[in-house]
Amino acid sequence: MSGLTSPQATAALSTWLKYLEQLHTSAIDLGLDRVRKVAENADLIKPAPCVITVAGTNGKGSTCAMLEAILLAAGYKVGVYSSPHLVRYNERVRINNQELADSEHSQAFASVEAARGDVSLSLFEFGTLAALTLFKQHQVDVVVLEVGLGGRLDATNIVDHDVCVITSLAIDHVDWLGDNIDVIGYEKAGIFRGGKPAICGQPHPPATVPAHADDIGAELYQVGYQFDYQQQADCWHWQAGAFSLTDLPLPSLPLPNAATALMALSVTDLDISDKDIVEGLRNAHLPGRMQRVSEQPLIIMDVAHNPHSAQYFAAQLAKIKAQESKKNIHAVVAMLHDKDIAATIATLRDSVDYWYPASLQGPRAAVADEILVHLPTGCRGFDTPVLAFDQALTQADADDVVIVFGSFYTVGQITSHLKL
Repeated sequence: MSGLTSPQATAALSTWLKYLEQLHTSAIDLGLDRVRKVAENADLIKPAPCVITVAGTNGKGSTCAMLEAILLAAGYKVGVYSSPHLVRYNERVRINNQELADSEHSQAFASVEAARGDVSLSLFEFGTLAALTLFKQHQVDVVVLEVGLGGRLDATNIVDHDVCVITSLAIDHVDWLGDNIDVIGYEKAGIFRGGKPAICGQPHPPATVPAHADDIGAELYQVGYQFDYQQQADCWHWQAGAFSLTDLPLPSLPLPNAATALMALSVTDLDISDKDIVEGLRNAHLPGRMQRVSEQPLIIMDVAHNPHSAQYFAAQLAKIKAQESKKNIHAVVAMLHDKDIAATIATLRDSVDYWYPASLQGPRAAVADEILVHLPTGCRGFDTPVLAFDQALTQADADDVVIVFGSFYTVGQITSHLKL
């Protein structure tokens, strides 16, 4: 867009973000030529000695968080890039599990602005390059990159990574990736590299995943074959070939992703002990993923926004209701209209006693009426997630559960409302 004046490096982060939103006409613009050109100019293709890239429909954030926690326990300096954020843009870049000051993000944006010349970049591409800039400036030992969308054409795929991970595969982002699971598998597998380890935590993935690994000569490690895990009552076991780890602590994040993270770390040259793994698994957490924020009533926030993640959420709720003698479940839900609202609601419908659907704002937002058509008769809609949440709290008893789910935007609004 012409006529825009680039902010100074000392400008407020909010000023930079507003500028970047106006700079490129599309919020999502898949393709690597433009962003790779800038990355090469700025020497960002290899931002750290070890880079692990994580793709997948669900589980990317929790896998990254467990990689991060284990690596920190082992004494490494770790940078993590993730998206989207819940409340603050700063959440997208962590160094040693800490957010950076607004001023560092502004300076990184200014650095990318200087390097891009006349190349047009989307906000996500700009943010990815700025994150790589920050990791390089801070001289981190390991970078963990969460893929934003798909894999093959995502901006993170310009990086020369050492290990790549697919956490799970399901149909999501239909407008961008389509509704064909074979195509989705191929897009995710686009992060594979010839001669380098590729970890797949999805049981029985579409044939396009192993086929692409074979085509390019990637070293595929598939759950159920090259590695596996078993859960017992209060611990779990992991093995890869003749190597095994037993009596591991159960993490607060999904166990399949923990197993996948361990496989990714095992194929690196990093020095990680069994003690580091145990400590990391105990410490790993991630806001908005089975996040308990109050006990009476129990309030749980989860960014589940598709049938696959809703299935996991429903299973966890069943355990909580049985083990903690909880009575009714009150669900605050708001979603984006390009998600599979019907199937997501259907997955949780039998788990929920009372529904509080709400509208989100923005071009991709669904209004409450779009959710109401999939709910039992007698439910009412709310203009915002906050209004729905406040009503749920009014209705819930001390031994009930209030859940908030459906989108990062939904959980983010309640996070701000509760001043967490």
